[in-house]
Order: sequence, then C-alpha cells, then structure tokens
Amino acid sequence: MAVVVRIDMELAKHKMSVGDFAERVGITPANVAVLKNGRAKAIRFSTLDAICRVLECQPGDILEWVEDRNDGCS
Repeated sequence: MAVVVRIDMELAKHKMSVGDFAERVGITPANVAVLKNGRAKAIRFSTLDAICRVLECQPGDILEWVEDRNDGCS
C-alpha cells in the first residue's frame, strides 16, 4: 500500500509557491519536496494540521491511499 501526498493540486488552487507554503506551514522547502515526491515515511499531526489550515482543506484532500501492485497480496 502507498499513501500519496497531493499537495501540488492544492498549491495550484491557491496559486501559492512552494516557498510561501513552506514558510506559512513552518517547514523547509526541502521537506515540502520530500512530501511532494513521495519520499516521506511519516508526517506529524501538527504538520498535517498546519498544512490543512494553510491550504484550507481536509486531510483527505491531500492524502490518498493507492494500492501497491508489488505488495505480494492478491
């Protein structure tokens, strides 16, 4: 299984740059890139709260579960 972070779509809706978003959320642009590129292994609820507050969205608007075809399950 994989959880995909869909921040790009929300940033585009709000016409917000990665730098502005990172500053408003309180994380580095490098950590935004980690989230966007699917390399994050975890996210703090406080960070998720800040992301949702800044983007005026629900967690389900930016997080999506996608079945991993290589997980060994049929």
